[in-house]
Amino acid sequence: MATERKLAGKRLPLTIAFTVLLVAAFGAGCSGFFINNTLESVAVQPSSASINVNATQTFSLWGTYQDGTRSQITSGVVWTTSDSTIVSLNNATGTGVTPGTATISGSAQGLSGTASITVVGDVTSIIVSPTTATLTVNGSGQAFTFTASPGPPGFITVDNGGTLNISPVDSYFSCIVGVDGNNNPAEVCSATQGAAAQYTLSMSYLDPSGNTITSNTATINVH
Repeated sequence: MATERKLAGKRLPLTIAFTVLLVAAFGAGCSGFFINNTLESVAVQPSSASINVNATQTFSLWGTYQDGTRSQITSGVVWTTSDSTIVSLNNATGTGVTPGTATISGSAQGLSGTASITVVGDVTSIIVSPTTATLTVNGSGQAFTFTASPGPPGFITVDNGGTLNISPVDSYFSCIVGVDGNNNPAEVCSATQGAAAQYTLSMSYLDPSGNTITSNTATINVH
């Protein structure tokens, strides 16, 4: 009996040592088997959107991993807007503030993706004022206001989504965004030597449905 107890006492340390060696060997053999599935890129969805003033758009961030799988990232995401005066952000939800275009960025784990969002005003008609004007070559400019209805915006320029249509197109007649006599946003036009005798001017703008709204035409005589 004493001999058996001595043998059992010797076997226990040997068994423990063997078990430790087995676990170590198994761990070494599997160390290259489990691959860390790292995040390789992220993308914001939707990648582009168009909303009305005061309307909202919710974005989501999706990640592509090393093994090729793709899933939505729901924690640790930082959202930013390039211009909060156009689109404000509350976490992943953007709200249209004023007409224009802004970039929304979503970042996670050192990677970032972007989306473009355009805010469209509530415009069904545009009226230009004045409808006729005379410019002197190399003289002071003439301001043209393009009043939108019902709005916002109240006035349309190329700075808030408008497209200025000039005919004929040349380098001698040009317009820049400025203000009229009442300090309203306007297109201020001028002519230089070589200008044509007459130009026409109008403004186009996309309504919330994507239709093009175009103002009446202003006629500018140059002398």
